[in-house]
Amino acid sequence: MSFAHPELGPWPALGYVGNPLDRAAHLRPEGVGLARAPQARAYLLGGELVALKGDADAADPLFAPAEAEAWTREAPVFLGLAGGTPRAAFPFDPARREEMEAAGLLVADLRSIAVRGLVGPEHLGPIACGKALLGWHRRHGFCANCGAATTIIEAGWRRDCPSCGAQHFPRTDPVVIMLTAHGDACLLGRQPQFAPGMYSCLAGFVEPGESLEEAVRRETLEEAGIATGKVAYHACQPWPFPMSLMIGCLAEATSQDITIDPAEIEAARWFGRGEVAQMLARTHPDGLFAPPPVSIAHHLMRAFLEGARA
Repeated sequence: MSFAHPELGPWPALGYVGNPLDRAAHLRPEGVGLARAPQARAYLLGGELVALKGDADAADPLFAPAEAEAWTREAPVFLGLAGGTPRAAFPFDPARREEMEAAGLLVADLRSIAVRGLVGPEHLGPIACGKALLGWHRRHGFCANCGAATTIIEAGWRRDCPSCGAQHFPRTDPVVIMLTAHGDACLLGRQPQFAPGMYSCLAGFVEPGESLEEAVRRETLEEAGIATGKVAYHACQPWPFPMSLMIGCLAEATSQDITIDPAEIEAARWFGRGEVAQMLARTHPDGLFAPPPVSIAHHLMRAFLEGARA
C-alpha cells in the first residue's frame, strides 16, 4: 500500500551515486600521464576538503592539470574518462586552505558541497571516488605484510611492496544501514556526534563471515535491544567518509522494548509515520529532523513513509 506525501515534493537524488565516468581500467598503466595531459581535467582534494573555482553561486570543481599541480607536489590518481577526456584527482595539503582561499578559491568539505548542491550531481560520484582513493593512500604507505614502504602503481589503483612483493588494493568497507519497522512505526536512533535534534537509521559495519541479513539483525539487537526477523535489501550508496559502501535494508522487528547500548548510541525510539513525515519536511514540533536528502538514511525513511516494508 502506498502512503505518498505530496508535500514532501519529488523524491530527492541520492548523493555520490551514478558516477558517469568510464573507469577505463585498461588505461591505468599510463594513467598518471593521462592525468597530466593538457586536455585532462582534475579535482583538487585535501582530506575532507574540495577546492572549487568561482563562488557558491557558480562553483567549478574541475581544474586543468597545471592549475592543480600549482597546489601539490604529489602524484595524481586517474579516475577515468569523461567523454574521452581524462579525469583525475590531485591531493593538496589541507593546511593550505587559507592560502588557497586567499588566492580566490572556494574550499569546502564534501558533505557541505553535497548538501548545499554547490556542484552538479554528476561530480559527486567522481569526487567521492577520488577522496576515498587518496585517503587510502594516506593511510597505506607501508606494507601490511612486512612493513616496508610501498610504491603507487596503476595510477593510484594499487600499491606494491618492493621488499616482499605483496600487492595492496584500495578497500571499501561494507556497512549495513537499516530502517526497522513494527507496524506503522519505525526505529530511529541518535549518535552523540549528530546535530541536536537529528535522528537516523541504525547502522554498523559488516563483520567477517557475516551475511548482510545477519549484520542487520546483530547491529539492531546490539544497539537498541530489538530483535528482527525479515530483512530486505533496498538500495546502496558509496559513502566516502572515509571509504564505505552503505547497504540500505528494510527490517521487520519482532520485539518492541528498546534497550540501548550507550557505547553505541545515546538514544533510540519508535516514530510513527506522521512524525517521520514531519522530520523529513523539518516541521516536527519538537525540532526533530531527518538526515539530509543526499543520504541513504533519508531515502530509507522516505521509503518507509510511502509504504515500503521488508
